[in-house]
Amino acid sequence: MSAYETIIGLEVHVQLNTKTKIFCSCATSFGEEPNKNICPTCLGLPGALPVLNREVVKKAISFGTAINAKINQNSVFARKNYFYPDLPKAYQISQFEIPIVGRGEIEIEIEGKKKTIGVTRAHMEEDAGKNIHESQYSKVDLNRACTPLLEIVSEPDMRSSDEAIAYLKKLHSIVRFLGISDANMQEGSFRCDANVSIRPKGDSNLYTRVEIKNLNSFKFIQKAIEYEVERQIEAWEDGKYETKVVQETRLFDTAKGTTRSMRGKEEAADYRYFPDPDLLPVFIDEELMDQGSKIPEMPDEKRARYVKEFGIKESDAKVLTSELEMALYFENMLTLGASAKGAVTWLTTELLGRLKGENNLQNCGIKSETLATLVKRIDESKISGKSAKEILDVLVQNHGGDVDSLIDSMGLAQVNDEGAILTAIDAVISANADKVAEYKSGKEKLLGFFVGQVMKNSKGANPARVNELLKEKLK
Repeated sequence: MSAYETIIGLEVHVQLNTKTKIFCSCATSFGEEPNKNICPTCLGLPGALPVLNREVVKKAISFGTAINAKINQNSVFARKNYFYPDLPKAYQISQFEIPIVGRGEIEIEIEGKKKTIGVTRAHMEEDAGKNIHESQYSKVDLNRACTPLLEIVSEPDMRSSDEAIAYLKKLHSIVRFLGISDANMQEGSFRCDANVSIRPKGDSNLYTRVEIKNLNSFKFIQKAIEYEVERQIEAWEDGKYETKVVQETRLFDTAKGTTRSMRGKEEAADYRYFPDPDLLPVFIDEELMDQGSKIPEMPDEKRARYVKEFGIKESDAKVLTSELEMALYFENMLTLGASAKGAVTWLTTELLGRLKGENNLQNCGIKSETLATLVKRIDESKISGKSAKEILDVLVQNHGGDVDSLIDSMGLAQVNDEGAILTAIDAVISANADKVAEYKSGKEKLLGFFVGQVMKNSKGANPARVNELLKEKLK
């Protein structure tokens, strides 16, 4: 593969989280009874006219602002004509020549190296319904028809599947932090079409590209791209590139790990785009532009602030800003009084290290308030780090619980009473006069022995305070 260069461009469909559809008042809720959320407008019945949802425009502006893109104050909806059972109108309302979001960029990082990926455009459109194929029958659920989408088209700037995944994860993070989509890949709210081609290294030409359709898992996207690259290289080296690699749409078989032909790839002319006569051109007034351009703190900004404000490591800041839920969890711990250093350690290392498989931060049952309390009890020297780990094990096992109750029931409260610790120290010194003499003669490593004995006899003494008092006594 070192003799070839991979060219990858991605088209990502993001379902916007408006309460109603893009051109009608039907609900956009997921998992409803089939064909419940439909009306004459989203079914394309004669006489029913579309009316643009203002919130869709606002969310599109927010995305454009986040990627430093040009926002077109004037944009136009077009009809994209094609025939599918899940598209009752036999055309999709989309944008073609003048999209709402123009050129922008997204910065990714691979192995410490940063790279800028160009975004060609992002345009508003309606989703189609869903075909369900069962045995000898095919069913159509039109609940999803007319759901608002933002289609984000990248430049063919990615050169490996790793770069493609880094771009997708960054894009996923951006729309989640903006709050414009739940980007749930399992529910189809964030899905990707990958355009893949190859060329010999040093060659500047662009060769036949293949589109891999409807990928909704980072794992499968990476596998699909890697398989397709391997397939195209093999065809090139066998001298069969022109016959085996044709411009087409392919599907990825997740069970076999291979791509297969679905249909010939359409060009823009095949869709017969023309301005939709039922919709006026979109004009963004100053009020709407102002509303949409006021965006929250983005992942990169948040990461930089964490490093500067809390003095945490860059690598830890990356983990904390990798997901919106993680960042909110961390920030709430700080609001509740946990130290930044303790919050980072006990969230990113201790808690995440214990969550395996499907047990993640969202469903583990341990609230940020609970973990903040655990960190505060350590900071207050009420429990030791070792005891805190025992408590966290129970919290993970029980999917939550009360920290203070567990400290009491497990007998893990740390002894900070100076008088009690000094009594234990005196007893150990009296019982080990020979070792005291050795320590005073220069064998300072024996301090560990004395600490261990005091801890054993005092049952839960604060080890830091034991160290301090022992050193004073042994002088």
